[in-house]
Amino acid sequence: MQLTEDIKAEAASAARLWAEFAKTRSLEIRNELVMKYVPLVKSIALRLVPTYRKHVDFDDLMGSGLLGLMDAIDKFDLSKDVKFETYASLRVKGEIIDQIRKQDWAPISLRQKIKKVEECYESMESSMGRTPTETEVAGKLSMSADDVKKTLDEAHTFNLVALDEMLMDRVAGDSLAASPNESPEMRLEEQEVKRILAHTIEGLPEKEKQVISMYYYDELTLKEIGLVLGVTESRISQIHSKALMTLRTKMTKAFA
Repeated sequence: MQLTEDIKAEAASAARLWAEFAKTRSLEIRNELVMKYVPLVKSIALRLVPTYRKHVDFDDLMGSGLLGLMDAIDKFDLSKDVKFETYASLRVKGEIIDQIRKQDWAPISLRQKIKKVEECYESMESSMGRTPTETEVAGKLSMSADDVKKTLDEAHTFNLVALDEMLMDRVAGDSLAASPNESPEMRLEEQEVKRILAHTIEGLPEKEKQVISMYYYDELTLKEIGLVLGVTESRISQIHSKALMTLRTKMTKAFA
C-alpha cells in the first residue's frame, strides 16, 4: 500500500514540475527535471557501457546522455499523448550513438575489411540461398575462419552504431511526440520500419535470432547471453555483429 502511495506522490510531483516548466520555462525548474530523470540516463548508460566499453567509458556515456536528456526536456510537448520517459529514452540513446559515431574510432583499414566481409556474405547468401558459414566466407576471401570471426568481433560496435543510426534516421525522435492526427505519415513510416525489421529478423539463422531477441527484448548483455547459451562473450559479439550486418544490409535495400 505504501509503495502505491509513493508512486502516486512521485507522479503528482512530476506533473507539477512539468506544468510549472511549461508555464515559466524556468531554468531552476528545468534543473529539477534534469535531476529527476538522471536515473533514466544512468540506466541507459549502464545498459550500453558493456557494448561500447572498448571506445568510451561510463562517464562519457553519462555526459552524452545528459545532453540528450536536456534536449528532450526542452523539446517535450505536454499536450502530446506520450510518456516523457519514452520520448527521452530515444533522445538519450540517440545522443550517445551520435557522439560515438563522431569519434570516428574505426580506422580506414578496418572499415575496408568490414566492407569486404560484408559484401562477401551478401554475395554468397544471394547465390547459395542461405547464410554462408564463416569457413565458407573465409575460403572465398582466402582468409582463415578465425580471421573472419575476429573481423566480425571488431566490427561489432561499427555495425551496432550503423544500424541504430539508420533506424533513428528513419523514425526520428520527434515522431514519438507527434499525435496521430498531426503527423500520420510519421506513424505510417514508423509502422513500416517495424514491419520490415520484424520480417528481416525472422529471416535470420536461429542462433542469430536468439541473440537479437535476448539483447533487444530481454535486455541481456553480451556476457549474460554467452552464459545462457554456453559460449564466450566474444563469440556472442561475433554472432550479434553478423546479425546486425545482415539487418543493416537488408533494411538499406528495403528503404532504397
